[in-house]
Amino acid sequence: MKMRTLFASLALAISANAFADLKPWTDYDVAGELSNVTTVKVDSNMIDKYLEGLRDTWITGSEAAKAVGQIKDYEIYVSQLPNSGHFNVVLVTTFESAADLQPSMENYNAFMKQWGEENEKRTEKIVQTYPEIREITGEYLMRKITIK
Repeated sequence: MKMRTLFASLALAISANAFADLKPWTDYDVAGELSNVTTVKVDSNMIDKYLEGLRDTWITGSEAAKAVGQIKDYEIYVSQLPNSGHFNVVLVTTFESAADLQPSMENYNAFMKQWGEENEKRTEKIVQTYPEIREITGEYLMRKITIK
């Protein structure tokens, strides 16, 4: 009798897992927008220096891309525990859709006109210091999922 109960319990557990799979657009929605998420490990005593560099490079570039409609938004997150884990800074760029990630000479030219030659030259100089103070630990292309 114990063996029969064990097999019945096992069969029930296996079948419950088969029925537990969620289905997109039925059980959850998938957002059209995408976020490019970059994780960075910055030397803990250099985070302010890195943020200063980002202000003059990544943020300036993100503002230019946003102004010409190539990105929806951007954000920076900094860990309050900078010495724990594999990263302590997260850079997020949000796009309306995957179409915004496609290469386009028209988009490139619009961005370069908005960003300007001066920013390009300044960025080249600033980013040369980045390898000494940080390591990019990951890059992800994420979609928001909303469970129904």
